[in-house]
Amino acid sequence: MAVFVGWWSCANMLTGFAKSFGSLGACRFLPGPGEAGGYTASPKIVRRWFPLKDRGIAVGLYSVGGALGATIAPVLVLTLAAHFGWRGAFFATGALGLVFVAVWLVVFRDPETHPWLTEGEKKLILADDIASVQKSEEPELTEAGRWRSILTSRAVWALMFARLLTDPVWYFFQFWMPKYLHSERGFQQADLASMWMIYLAADIGFLSSGFISGRMIRKGRDPREARLRTMLGCALLVPLAPLIALTGHNSVVFGISMVVVLAHTAWLASISTYVVDYVPKPILGTAFGFIAAGSAVGGILMNETVARTIATHSYAPCFYAMVALHPIAWLLLRRFARKPWATAAA
Repeated sequence: MAVFVGWWSCANMLTGFAKSFGSLGACRFLPGPGEAGGYTASPKIVRRWFPLKDRGIAVGLYSVGGALGATIAPVLVLTLAAHFGWRGAFFATGALGLVFVAVWLVVFRDPETHPWLTEGEKKLILADDIASVQKSEEPELTEAGRWRSILTSRAVWALMFARLLTDPVWYFFQFWMPKYLHSERGFQQADLASMWMIYLAADIGFLSSGFISGRMIRKGRDPREARLRTMLGCALLVPLAPLIALTGHNSVVFGISMVVVLAHTAWLASISTYVVDYVPKPILGTAFGFIAAGSAVGGILMNETVARTIATHSYAPCFYAMVALHPIAWLLLRRFARKPWATAAA
């Protein structure tokens, strides 16, 4: 985590030295590996530090950080740029990342050796990992065996395609919704500040999924079934999206958008936690990165498709497409990623 965030921070600061369009493009390319690495390290940390019933809440909390960052960034960056210029904004945000790295190196330790934990706390944290080892769910693998185990798993492919299908919904609301409100609904620049309500709904969705599935686990429900049930509820709410295009009232547009975004971010936190629970610990980081690559591919395809759709038709087909994405993804998971890892791999 320290390496990835440090890489991202230094790459971000380099942008402040850009002198041309080419150097600017190169500098904006460099933060990508750092950001992606953070997303693959985080689930391994959650797997190591949290019992099954609390993992959904932990994933939801760190996922909220991204939504909060998207909310705070415009105000922070505009303020920094106004006082120190656009280059100063990149220097400052990169420096904040390096402060995080310093704090992380002081605070983070493996729970088995962390000096701040009592023996009782260590036992609680490590209980699920010990039970996992006793069930022989975590085989010793070579690097080639690691990739073979991932690439031959139908469950991993189902999870990857599920991310590919569903993550574009969140990308759409982040990057295209303001343009839709401006061009189709007549919102002016100042009016777009009301997007904070949609981001707030996203935060609630990230957090609520962990509490819902965690409650089911405490009542004795299998963790995989608890996550799938939570995702089923989300998959039934996201298809409300076409109502955004069909209504003539802006208040309804925001209301439906908030429901759809809340359901999607609850889905996203649940599927991320599902991967943490499902994949054996020795290959979790690699498998999570492979699955998350589906999200990136989905985002690329979404941007191309939305741009072409708007140019030839309107925004309406984009909202209509959201009817099927989550239900199809849920059926994929139900069919191919429901069995325990050892059974599914066999």
